[in-house]
Amino acid sequence: MKKVYLLSFLFGAFLFSSCADTVVIENRPDESANAPAISGYFKKRVLIEDYTGTWCGNCARVAYAIDQVKLQTDKAVTVAIHNGNDPYHFNGIAPLKDLILPNNALSLPISRLNRMIVWTFPEPTNTQQALDLTGNNTSLGLALTSTVVNGTINLDVKMKFLQDYTNLKLVVYLLEDKLIYDQRNYTNYFNGENPIINFEHNHVLRTSITNILGDVVFGTTNGSTVTKNFTIPIPANIANSANISFAAFLVGSDNVVLNARASIANENQIFELNP
Repeated sequence: MKKVYLLSFLFGAFLFSSCADTVVIENRPDESANAPAISGYFKKRVLIEDYTGTWCGNCARVAYAIDQVKLQTDKAVTVAIHNGNDPYHFNGIAPLKDLILPNNALSLPISRLNRMIVWTFPEPTNTQQALDLTGNNTSLGLALTSTVVNGTINLDVKMKFLQDYTNLKLVVYLLEDKLIYDQRNYTNYFNGENPIINFEHNHVLRTSITNILGDVVFGTTNGSTVTKNFTIPIPANIANSANISFAAFLVGSDNVVLNARASIANENQIFELNP
């Protein structure tokens, strides 16, 4: 009789873990930032979404913090989402604002880690918060391949899964780098220059290729690879197609990013698997 009870308990525990909302947790690797790389798992990156504006004098603080993060790791994917009276204003910002600040105004600067985590003020002295969200081991990976030619963008986003996931969504951004425009600066960063003349704005969000809150991904089972194909004309707001780049990331049902990947145009990526 005791054996019957034990088997019933184990079966119930299996069902509970199998029906978890986002991920089956058995055989999950150590995803902490300092864990040694485990063969066969993927590099884990952090997404930094910087809600900013060229007119926003305090936004230089977050830009400086992002530079400091990138000096310490190659595992940060950054996106600058401009808003307001700005040459790079992103018209589709409303769904993101409603997601991160459903009952408050969008008062810049605002920054989020992995979409939903508040980057603690002052960001330049809290870079470790972003670094702690990176790691050597995770169970899902992304790889992007693109061509940008004759006014058309062809992009393949491959996703590979090493355990069962449910309720995942894919977000794909089209970004532009090397946009030169003066940046207002009310801080002591960047030598206190105000405005910062000919500031180089990078990873500027120009359009969201998917729904900005994500497209549902099916077939996310252990061992599977899913590919999403996108073909779009180069948007009219792109100043120089040679400076196009991409960011792709997967979010769970709580809208928190599980992994992200950046890519330049005409790049052919492979999955970042640990040897």
